Amino acid sequence: MLEIKEQPAAPAGPEPAAFEGWKAKDLLDTDTLSTANIETIMETAEAMREVRARPVGKVATLRGATVATLFYEQSTRTRASFEVAAKALGADVVNLSASGSSVEKGESLIDTVRTLEAIGTGVIVIRHKSSGAPYLAAANTSASIINGGDGTHAHPTQALLDLFTMRRHVGSLQGRKVVIVGDILHSRVARSNVWTLLASGARVVLAGPPTLLPRTLALSGELGGCEVTADFDDAIAGADVVMALRIQKERQEGGLIPSLREYIRGYQLNATRLKRANPGALVMHPGPMNEGIEIAPDVAHGLASVIEEQVANGVAVRMAVLYLIVTGRAP
Repeated sequence: MLEIKEQPAAPAGPEPAAFEGWKAKDLLDTDTLSTANIETIMETAEAMREVRARPVGKVATLRGATVATLFYEQSTRTRASFEVAAKALGADVVNLSASGSSVEKGESLIDTVRTLEAIGTGVIVIRHKSSGAPYLAAANTSASIINGGDGTHAHPTQALLDLFTMRRHVGSLQGRKVVIVGDILHSRVARSNVWTLLASGARVVLAGPPTLLPRTLALSGELGGCEVTADFDDAIAGADVVMALRIQKERQEGGLIPSLREYIRGYQLNATRLKRANPGALVMHPGPMNEGIEIAPDVAHGLASVIEEQVANGVAVRMAVLYLIVTGRAP
């Protein structure tokens, strides 16, 4: 396991040569990560978690690097997590929101990332409402782009922190049953999770109302290897991990679900349903939660829940991603 040790006369951290194989400029989705890439991130995240557990949970490994968070959508967990992660590694951080920036004056995404690059920003974390926006940014700047969530497409670091959390509790995911329930069709979290889970050998079951299931995607092979069902009670039986997704109330307004009451009756993760899972099954949620809708409050805060741990692990995983990208590109 990678080990980071504090040194009196030099910044703490592993030598970049230890990750000579990491050459990726950007992290745009999990489907571009090899099994070896995923293992490297997991190993590095474990070392970063140990750093965070110290009395002073910081190192100076990325001193001199500048990381910008460029968010066109509101965010608490992802944005704060990246900021804490970057500062914990000694990097300088620039926070930008579409509101109050030149974006309101009509500046394009390309112009914005090029401006950030021109002032010396080496890594830009982007969240955007349009699917594919980080790909456009990556193609038009030499700065590294990390996708912090784009439309309904992808959220790679959320999937990686979910995987890291699962592995810390259940070990290898080979043959483990992982159930994701909710609005699968519009979930960037579910899509990115599918890639990492399948690459890890998990049995993945996607459950939700028929109108919110990507049956065409599953049939086309894009999410090949997953089981898709509208019967959550059947899906949860024998599960090792159950992840509930936030139900967006606009889905009801758009006619995709008949009512919140009907959704709760058929798809809420509650104590009764959880009993159908394997003993000790993990309860997860990417947040923010609508307690009482997709997940019952007693389950969200129960003994099986690792939801708060997911948030904490997000810092370690994002430290790992930042470290690997910055040092992997070092001359």
